[in-house]
Amino acid sequence: MTVTPSSLCRHEPTCPPADSPDREAAQTVASHPEQGWSLLCNGLFVFDDTGELLPDGQIVAPCRPVPVPATA
Repeated sequence: MTVTPSSLCRHEPTCPPADSPDREAAQTVASHPEQGWSLLCNGLFVFDDTGELLPDGQIVAPCRPVPVPATA
């Protein structure tokens, strides 16, 4: 289980940890839309392309839609 730095998550209830399935529900503490990323209070970096960087350095690949062939 990932420990959330206490300096980032100071609200109640505390946000889900970065290793939980609902990690993206954490509150944003820094947003840089011009650069395409945000930092959540659980230490998770989320990117505009839907990729993520966990506090332990693990990478979550972007969720790309699968193209559906057109029917003729």
